[in-house]
Amino acid sequence: MIDLRSDTVTVPCSGMRQAMMTAIVGDDVIDIDPTVQQLQERIAELLGKEAAIFMPSGTMTNQVAVRLHCQRGDEFLCEYGCHIFTYEQAAFASMSGVAAHPLVGSRGNVTLNQLVAARRPDNEHAARTTLVCLEHTHNRAGGKLLDWAEVLKIASWCRANSLRLHLDGARLFNAAVATQKSLAELAEPFDTVSVCFSKGLGAPVGSALVGSRESIAQARRHRKAFGGGMRQSGILAAAALYALEHNFERLADDHANATWLAEAIQNMPGLQIVDPEPNRLVDTNIVLFSVAPELGTAPEFAAKLNDAGVRCFPFSATSIRFVTHLHITRDDVASVAKTLGSVLKTV
Repeated sequence: MIDLRSDTVTVPCSGMRQAMMTAIVGDDVIDIDPTVQQLQERIAELLGKEAAIFMPSGTMTNQVAVRLHCQRGDEFLCEYGCHIFTYEQAAFASMSGVAAHPLVGSRGNVTLNQLVAARRPDNEHAARTTLVCLEHTHNRAGGKLLDWAEVLKIASWCRANSLRLHLDGARLFNAAVATQKSLAELAEPFDTVSVCFSKGLGAPVGSALVGSRESIAQARRHRKAFGGGMRQSGILAAAALYALEHNFERLADDHANATWLAEAIQNMPGLQIVDPEPNRLVDTNIVLFSVAPELGTAPEFAAKLNDAGVRCFPFSATSIRFVTHLHITRDDVASVAKTLGSVLKTV
């Protein structure tokens, strides 16, 4: 069985397990866990921020960031398909009393003009717009990269208008490899950045939120309120440190495999890469493709692929997502292409 459902399906290798087994730990709620502290210092340094805090999930780091930057009754602007709006159960509303104002973007990008038009007027009738949230890479757009020139314009506008800017960088490591920009350069325009260790890097659990020392000190209070304080969490932090050291640069292999797979899919009758860039089919490690109506619905086609030994998710009624990761080899990709061809012949 070849599992392309997500880059979160990976399991720790023997080296990562050894690092977890031998980690020096403490109580990270009472005082410190030395391995957690090491991870926090390392990721803050890599992203060029003053401080970082380790949390169980990217949902928590994103929601803590919303709580950090917004007061009850405030509103944040975001792209309609972003993770914070689509996949986090409206926790910004239920847990923090904050409203979302989603905008329909292009390939996961929103423009400065859209944000300027969407910002509420400063009067007693409207919610206060206090935060802008972006996502890099953009999951629902198929692992797309942000338009960096537009990001810089958005950041400048936010600073000039006293708006905070948060980045959901769950796959920021993929963005860094794909753009050949440093993590610090990608994080620089943002007040806070969330990164995930359990996606492309292959750690079993954990995300981090980075920002100023003041922001992260306040985030620690919010993490406690959200139930994210963990005791001997150095066992998990050790896995993340191992992943940073061994699995960062190799993300280029995942991107190459995704490109190879996308090229094969694009040449198959009835299948079409969704919204490709003019000069490339995919940006990173996510392949999003549509299924022609005569082949059935995407869930039906995905079920046939699963029966044939390729696990995947239907992403909508008409599209399917493949995600390459550190367990997927070029031979696996060739096998997936062959399986796709076989399934197409049956339908």
